[in-house]
Amino acid sequence: PSNDNANTAWLQHCIAHLAPTGLACIVLTNGSLSGGNDVALRRALLEADLVDCIVALPTQLFANTQVAASLWLLARDKRDPRFRGRCGQTLFIHAQHLGIMRDRVHRVLTDEDISAIAGAYHAWRAREQVYVDVPGFCASAMLAEIAAHNWALVPGRYVGFANSSLPSMDIERVHTELAGAELWLERVAGAANEALATVRDALHG
Repeated sequence: PSNDNANTAWLQHCIAHLAPTGLACIVLTNGSLSGGNDVALRRALLEADLVDCIVALPTQLFANTQVAASLWLLARDKRDPRFRGRCGQTLFIHAQHLGIMRDRVHRVLTDEDISAIAGAYHAWRAREQVYVDVPGFCASAMLAEIAAHNWALVPGRYVGFANSSLPSMDIERVHTELAGAELWLERVAGAANEALATVRDALHG
């Protein structure tokens, strides 16, 4: 692990104590998901096929900090016969948009939110359930795809965008509004130049 980040040491400590078919869920800050300092460790964990699922959580879930955190679900053996074989695969769940504000500083996940997150993971892992990627929410990625992203584990890079988040646009209306905005800015700039000239005249007599 790097000398300035205890997250990586904690991950390795937990992995070292996993049983041969053990599973672990670890909460870490989102800084552990990307960045160059720990890229070698993330690569090693992925190439060892230990990272089962990454869940990006929303901000303000914890009483002592407002930063966003993530769940790392680790699996010692993805060939465990209790579940579907998923060697070389990692599930990404983007849950940062979920939750409701309990008050102005604290967010909570609803029962529906928790069911959606758990349901996606269980469907992906289970033998008897059918899993499908949900744009904007969850996606299963192969090792080669993660390598192409320089071993970053940020779910948003893999899940894409929800269809509803990409509304159709009236191009003609956009052009008209942009032209109107440009004209308004030209008028504002002209008025500002006139005001500046008046101030200069007043100062220099």
